[in-house]
Amino acid sequence: MWYLLSANTTFAFTHSDTLRGSNGSGREWWDVMRYDLQITIDTANRMISGSNTITFKVLQTPNDSMQLDLQNPMEMDSVVLMPKNEGDRNQLLPIMHEENVWWVKYPFHKLKKGERYSITVYYKGKPRAAVNPPWDGGFSWVQDNTGKPWISVSCQGLGASCWWPCKDAQWDEPDEGMATRFAASGMFVVSNGKNMKGDDAEPGTLNGISGWVVNNPINNYDVTFYLGDYIHWHDTIMGEKGKLDLDFYVLRPNEARARKHFAVVKKMIHCFEYWMGPYPFYEDGYKLVESPYLGMEHQSAIAYGNKYNMGYAGGDRTGTGIGLEFDYIIVHESGHEWFGNNITAKDIADNWIHEGITCYTEALFAECLLGREKAFQYCQGEWRGIQNDKPVIGKYGINDEGSNDMYDKGAAIVHMIRVMMNDDEKFRSLLRGLNKDFYHQSVTTEQIENYFIAKSGLDLRTFFDQYLRTPNIPKLEYYVKDNQLNFRFLKAVGGFSLPITVSAGSTTALIKPTSEWQQVKWKGGYNVTFSKDFLIRVE
Repeated sequence: MWYLLSANTTFAFTHSDTLRGSNGSGREWWDVMRYDLQITIDTANRMISGSNTITFKVLQTPNDSMQLDLQNPMEMDSVVLMPKNEGDRNQLLPIMHEENVWWVKYPFHKLKKGERYSITVYYKGKPRAAVNPPWDGGFSWVQDNTGKPWISVSCQGLGASCWWPCKDAQWDEPDEGMATRFAASGMFVVSNGKNMKGDDAEPGTLNGISGWVVNNPINNYDVTFYLGDYIHWHDTIMGEKGKLDLDFYVLRPNEARARKHFAVVKKMIHCFEYWMGPYPFYEDGYKLVESPYLGMEHQSAIAYGNKYNMGYAGGDRTGTGIGLEFDYIIVHESGHEWFGNNITAKDIADNWIHEGITCYTEALFAECLLGREKAFQYCQGEWRGIQNDKPVIGKYGINDEGSNDMYDKGAAIVHMIRVMMNDDEKFRSLLRGLNKDFYHQSVTTEQIENYFIAKSGLDLRTFFDQYLRTPNIPKLEYYVKDNQLNFRFLKAVGGFSLPITVSAGSTTALIKPTSEWQQVKWKGGYNVTFSKDFLIRVE
């Protein structure tokens, strides 16, 4: 997703942020294996009710509380421990409410380490309405142009617990996937994964229920639904792992327009598979669903709301004109299937792994479409949005995403590493290797850094420190005197350097500035130009 935040945006962290962002005593002892979510949507009163059966494995000797996340104003009715053996009875468990957390009290220490158990959580309420979706998310209760209900939810940042009870933590995805069932007065609801009615099923319900199955691990914020008067068509593509199902759901009046506009999906998936490896969710297919907000990377059910425009809401964020050659939302949100959905940051402080690398997938698609030179121009154009307000990496354990620069500065990091590698086949192997070696895993920045270092053969320790852990852009100071080019970096961490090509007329040189003054012989005069492939300032 693309966030729009002011450079002056500040946050005061609370106890609630710690509960949400840390792996505390009520979370650390259990691992989510599967969710089974059932929801009834009351469109007239804008309320929902339902249940979530959580199957979990005991990782270590538990304490006697379990933390479940469900945000106000939603209410938890009850929690039941499901019978493990035939003939056993359900056990109603005591619950206690604290801010956006519900504590389940029980002698969990009686549960056996390594074994699986299930609880069912019953809940209801009027979920938070979205203020400015998807950035300030929640439920979007709107109508389409014909006056029919058009309802969806977006909750990255806000959290899935704004509408269903779960362990609202990026590091714990349900290993065995999930099922979702929606009842909405007979109206059809699209969700993640495969339709329980089958691949070619037309919009409709089965006994009044719209049911979906996700076969792969899925991040909580990716779980969503779309209720509307949808027209559907099914297609396939032969990808690197065989036949991939493609499904498209758009508002009925938009079918002709959408069929033409969405034709790019096949080209895009081929491009992304070339650069990053097989689409990570063949078992769940790929869906593009028209949404009442701009877009979101909902796994296997991408939200599309760019109104069939090229670029970003009809504009070009890069200022190069290249951004108007493709639909930003289709490309960016689909790129998240590899980075964000396949490879997920454990802590949102490391969400540059999602957003920065995904921003670079836009350039990769531009390269497939228009060539390498245009792709580089596109990437460099994105840098104009970098604010350098604070470090890209946020504070760990307190639900802090860090700087909005995770997007464009994150993309710049990937681009600069590619340039320094100077071997596109090796760079492609690196991206494909990431998606293979961290397949369906949650990771840390340290793991990703170490992988880049190992596969690139470059010493990138200070490079990552500079661009991820400080808000400072290195400033290259230089002057020409007595046929020598003198140069150094300011605002650089100790040991930082970059290989920069400089030129003037027919004279070129490769320099490696550090924080210390250096000199090279120079006959090119004073009108010096520097490579545009590095995110630096020149004075």
